[in-house]
Amino acid sequence: MDTTSTHRLTSHAKTELQKDAYILRQLVGRDFKRKYRRSVLGIVWSVLNPLLMMIVMAVVFSTIFAQGRNGSITPELYPLYLIVGNVTFAVMSDSTSQALMSIIDNSSLLKKVKIHRYVFPVQKILFSLVNFAFSLVAVAIVMLWFRIVPTWHLIWLPVGLILLMLFCMGLGLLLSALTVFFRDIMHLWSVVLTAWTYFTPIFWTDDYIKIMPHALQVLMYGNPMYSYLNFMRQIFLWQTSPEPMTVAMCAGWAVVMLVLGYAVFHRLEHRFILYI
Repeated sequence: MDTTSTHRLTSHAKTELQKDAYILRQLVGRDFKRKYRRSVLGIVWSVLNPLLMMIVMAVVFSTIFAQGRNGSITPELYPLYLIVGNVTFAVMSDSTSQALMSIIDNSSLLKKVKIHRYVFPVQKILFSLVNFAFSLVAVAIVMLWFRIVPTWHLIWLPVGLILLMLFCMGLGLLLSALTVFFRDIMHLWSVVLTAWTYFTPIFWTDDYIKIMPHALQVLMYGNPMYSYLNFMRQIFLWQTSPEPMTVAMCAGWAVVMLVLGYAVFHRLEHRFILYI
């Protein structure tokens, strides 16, 4: 291949990437406006929602189930433990729930405009990242209220977010492709998320894992979201650098899910037009 042809291919690839980036910005902006349209408080709900959820869960689980009274989590730290776990899990839950319907919901656009199909599930993941940014305000409020001073370890936050986003992108690509052919997935996924919530230490502490049967312990520690929640809590709550094993697990799950999701999506996408 001569230099002219190589330059032409490079220029074409760059143009396509710029086009996809522009479309992603437009779609994220559209969803942002749509979500808060006709809402009195608007984006304030992105801060209030995790705060209100934290208050409810803290009252319920600290009184009824005695969480935050024993072990390594003190009553002062338990609300921060809750909100960090809740907003991190919400990124995966919200983004994948929206991504699985992204191809079907944009069927009319796909039939009219030539566009890379992966843009739609990826856009839902990026939109959830915007909501997470607002949720961090709620985390900051909790830290301020309980006089927990942030440390330099928060420089790990972009690393954790990137790994979590890659994991969600892979899962979103997988779900969006399969939902085109098997519509039952849109109903089953809500059940999966409910079960996943209870198998993830969002409101219960790690002390409970240690008293579980060995088989359940393996299942808990092998849960991808356990690693991502652990990553976030280490930098926000324990104010340390993430353990090498935690980083390795997060990176491993991100790579595996992204490769699997893209492979399935790429294999099936040419048939989408027949089913949407």
